[in-house]
Amino acid sequence: MISRKTSDAGIFLWMVYQTMHKMNLDAAAIFASVHLPDQPPDKFVRRDNSTQLRFWHSAEEISKDQNIGLHVGANVPPFRGQVIEYLFLSSPTFGEGLQRTIRYQALLTDAMSLKLESHDDNEIAIISGLNHPVRHYLECAIGILLNFFKYISEDAFTPSEIWLPNDEGAKLDEYKKIWGCNVRLGQTEGRIFFDAKLLDQPSPAYEPELLKVHEHHAASQLELLHKHQLIHEIEKILASGLLESSEFDQNIVAGRLNRSARSLRADLQLLNTSYEKVIAQYRERLARRLLSQTQESIDQIVYLTGFSEPSAFSRAFKRWTGETPTAYRQRKQQ
Repeated sequence: MISRKTSDAGIFLWMVYQTMHKMNLDAAAIFASVHLPDQPPDKFVRRDNSTQLRFWHSAEEISKDQNIGLHVGANVPPFRGQVIEYLFLSSPTFGEGLQRTIRYQALLTDAMSLKLESHDDNEIAIISGLNHPVRHYLECAIGILLNFFKYISEDAFTPSEIWLPNDEGAKLDEYKKIWGCNVRLGQTEGRIFFDAKLLDQPSPAYEPELLKVHEHHAASQLELLHKHQLIHEIEKILASGLLESSEFDQNIVAGRLNRSARSLRADLQLLNTSYEKVIAQYRERLARRLLSQTQESIDQIVYLTGFSEPSAFSRAFKRWTGETPTAYRQRKQQ
């Protein structure tokens, strides 16, 4: 069984970068911890969620702020120009917009699974499923959600209470000052409670025809995102030792994915790629990293990238980069 690789929309990291700069934090050092340059990240490139632990650990150490996620999230402006915003605005009510946001939330992040629930005879609405092992990431994400909901509801949205799954956090007065409500730590899951009456608030931008267009676009993007997950799963199989064993035939990989080679080929075609291209691109990235960041011998790199002999590796590498492996290493490590 292949574990699911989670990721976030690039817009979030882009907004965090901009916010850290405005807060006069050392964004260059923080972003260097996940090998990103001191420049706004590409907002259209999704980012692997597994780097969040290292990123926020560095952010806390460099900023000397034990509540860095809470403070950054509070300062991130509402995200604009995304399909989720258009879906929300063109929905007839705040509640329907929220339901659509949750339905397509993977477009923003698939690291959490949100739900809309009710409590106390439907007087209290609850956004549940706010769980993540990295406290700062979760608190930043909650801050981003709160800012977005306030913007989209024209400041009508106010949380009545927030639950957090982590046992340790900021002082309760600090949470109340920033989020405007009581916070409970050490709960079974993260939750945002608010007045259910807000669900019926009409959207002044409701437009049925535009809603159909936006929903179709969101559904298409979500389907494409799910297909891209397939490439991550293939790469994870290759990284597990299959590549160096030279047993990475498409039928073998398809079997590891519990599917047929035919269905694997068809899904990759929908992504305008092929199994051969996925293999080549993974090999190239691996070869570049090993040559530029390690002292592994060329023979060992040939083995790790799954080539049968050094000459085949050299020909492929020169085709990819226009350089020989030795020249590339010398240039990168000088």
